[in-house]
Amino acid sequence: MTLVQRMTAAETAGFMLGRLAIVPDVSGGLWLPKERSLVVADLHLEKGSAYAARGVMLPPYDSTATLAALAAVVTRLRPARVIALGDSFHDRDAESRIAPPSLAALRLIQQGRDWLWITGNHDPAISRAMGGDSADAITLAGVTLRHEPDSAGTGPEIAGHLHPAAKVRMRGRAIRRRCFALSARRCIMPAMGAYAGGLNLRDAAFQPLFGEGLSAHLIGDGRLFRIDSRLLLPD
Repeated sequence: MTLVQRMTAAETAGFMLGRLAIVPDVSGGLWLPKERSLVVADLHLEKGSAYAARGVMLPPYDSTATLAALAAVVTRLRPARVIALGDSFHDRDAESRIAPPSLAALRLIQQGRDWLWITGNHDPAISRAMGGDSADAITLAGVTLRHEPDSAGTGPEIAGHLHPAAKVRMRGRAIRRRCFALSARRCIMPAMGAYAGGLNLRDAAFQPLFGEGLSAHLIGDGRLFRIDSRLLLPD
């Protein structure tokens, strides 16, 4: 096996995390085929308007871009359920700032499917006005889906929160991209939010979560690359 692999058809068909089949998707979402569920993490809707309120003027298009990306993968995969793994909204007041067109786009994505908001540290409570249901966590086939990874936990989990990104050298140049961080018992998902950013997998925050089995599934241009952890570079 080479240290950098374009993921094969068999790999893109899925992996097993405990008893749960998971398929990392190039969108940054995670497809659960048996459950017909799409998992997304860290949308951080209205981050731009939160910064603007503090005098940091960012282009106010992050919610539009994030919801467009989410709509595209929902249209392609046609999930029966969407599970958003926390920090879907950038702060407690994001619901009051979201523009009517963005709210309408969210409503359209939710139409005809179940929707579950997992609460996060940025959005510990989500109102019914945003549609769907909310919970602190959910367990599917023995795998816990939560916002913040639990380094002390013993069971397999899927989490977000850390916004993993991988930096590697490919074809003579360094690149840094969002990635899935995957081991036999844990999947940490990349952030889907347009303004969410990413934390390098070499950061100390990941050390308690992964042992020798870590692999990074880097999101390239239209495809995923499986990167051996020995190739991961610090920033």
